[in-house]
Amino acid sequence: MPEFSVIVPVYNRPVEIDELLTSLKNQSYSNFEVLIIEDGSSVPCEDIVKKHAKELDVRYFFKENSGQGFSRNFGFERAKGNYLIVFDSDCLIPSHYFQTISEYLEKHRLDAFGGPDRSHQNFTSVQKAISYSMTSFLTTGGIRGKKDHIGAFHPRSFNMGISKEVFAKTKGYILPKKGEDIEFSIRIIENGFKTGLIEEAYVYHKRRTSFRQFFKQLHFFGTARINIGRFYPQEVKWVHWFPSIFMVGLVTSVLLLAILPWLGQLGLAVYGIYFSVLFIHALLTEKSLKVALLSVVAAFIQLNAYGLGFIQEGFVYVLRDK
Repeated sequence: MPEFSVIVPVYNRPVEIDELLTSLKNQSYSNFEVLIIEDGSSVPCEDIVKKHAKELDVRYFFKENSGQGFSRNFGFERAKGNYLIVFDSDCLIPSHYFQTISEYLEKHRLDAFGGPDRSHQNFTSVQKAISYSMTSFLTTGGIRGKKDHIGAFHPRSFNMGISKEVFAKTKGYILPKKGEDIEFSIRIIENGFKTGLIEEAYVYHKRRTSFRQFFKQLHFFGTARINIGRFYPQEVKWVHWFPSIFMVGLVTSVLLLAILPWLGQLGLAVYGIYFSVLFIHALLTEKSLKVALLSVVAAFIQLNAYGLGFIQEGFVYVLRDK
């Protein structure tokens, strides 16, 4: 019986699955199986999976489209391992990953765990910039995958593991998408299970390959946070308001240029200082002028897209409530 079962939902991304499975073939620890759950794709990856079947313990399932949360449940129900690992299809897994979590779990009992994400050296400059923006302490992405997070650790579904006991008690995801992993993590903790961050169990997360895709993704994240607030109002914290405040402040500063120029200029100067600091930090972190410049663009998109989605979904929530 495998110790770990890897569950990967996929929708029209055969190339990503090929890269993910290739990275899984290079693991130093091999006692795991892989379940690829095709979520009603029009461009299936079955042939890709078959290509890797000789070197991996991999199973392929095709089902009607239901969203990634319910597709993960589909995989959980069919998994054989003691721990169920969830990856996004756009992840690459370093060769030490399963060895790392196996050794960690021998010393530290965890019911659910997760790890951070990093940028791979082969990523494009845009992907590296997006990765920086999503993980930097200067943006909202910095609250994830850090040891000094506040409160219990909430694993996220791009890199997450749960015991079979967790699934048996919680029955998995209750949302198909739009914050489904946040809700699941909250419910795991509320059921008394112990969660933790395994810092060296990182993955290379490609996220999105263009700023247009990145905008859509972060806008979705903003709406998802409000969706979580429907179930857990206490989970909409001050930090989640920051992108909306950022966006409103920027628009207000621009508009003030026509009414009170000095005040508008002061507001824009504050934003200029913020992005200058972010640029310098990105340059020191990424050691690339191009990536640092693109990181400023990525951060601008991240904050405004999330803030816009947060506000729009908030208005919808208020109108529905009335």
